[in-house]
Amino acid sequence: MSDPVTLARTARESLARGLNALQADPNVPQQLVELAAPIAQAMGALHQIERSGGAQIAPHAQAALANVQGALAQLQAAPPQYAAVAAAMEAVAGALGSVHALSRSAPVAPPPAAAPQPQAAPPQQQAYAPQAQAFPQQQYAPQAAPQQWAPQQPQYAPQPQYAQAPAAPPAQARPGTAPVPQQQPAPSGDAIPAELGAHSPSNFYKGLSGNDIVDHGGLFVSTYKLPKLGTRVRLRVSLPGGYEFEANALVKWRREPSDASTDAPPGFGAQFTDITPEARQLVYRYVRNREPMFHDDL
Repeated sequence: MSDPVTLARTARESLARGLNALQADPNVPQQLVELAAPIAQAMGALHQIERSGGAQIAPHAQAALANVQGALAQLQAAPPQYAAVAAAMEAVAGALGSVHALSRSAPVAPPPAAAPQPQAAPPQQQAYAPQAQAFPQQQYAPQAAPQQWAPQQPQYAPQPQYAQAPAAPPAQARPGTAPVPQQQPAPSGDAIPAELGAHSPSNFYKGLSGNDIVDHGGLFVSTYKLPKLGTRVRLRVSLPGGYEFEANALVKWRREPSDASTDAPPGFGAQFTDITPEARQLVYRYVRNREPMFHDDL
């Protein structure tokens, strides 16, 4: 049997061929392109096994197996008239054997030992002594006349008023030009997550056009689900220490799964188009502790 790293690499390369077949054919309907999602998830799990040198087989091998089986079942149910679907199905089926071997080699954790059940203590009969004396009843004198109570109004301390900064006026178009449309940020639910750490595959990048990471660079997001070039995206960036921010960005370049390697995972580079000053300072502080990537943007 091959070692886990070789099995994971062989399966991932076969899945990459199937993923490229689906994404490269413009004649494949959109509902069939969505079949690339489980393939991409399986490739991500296999990539984690490669990066760890085979030390993290479980649970990534089981996740890869479940996604490969699901993708193969959906491809087999798809209409057979598309050549890209047939090529993707052949590639996914070719990876299934390696993924099966990985899942069988994953160590199975022993079931946790059952904790001993405490024995219930025998019920004890408590003897209650009769009370020696009864409480005397208090005598209340009738009131001469009912008292009238006025409802009390609750007193609230005045809350400090905070002045809100006036909204920036819309950009005015120059005479003879069309008005500039105001860009609306995407809702947070559609934001693409990007987790950055000391050795994360995702990282900020800079190019030859300038040294400023935000103005002349951007963020590389490691993922197998690649948006098209020129797509406007919303990024949710998580940084060490529990810091997080969201920003709008534009997809500028991609690294296809077929061009990826263990040291260069697939993903896309996005240039920030709308970022707050606080988020900008978080980016600068991160790159002071970790060198950004380099991407030739000229």
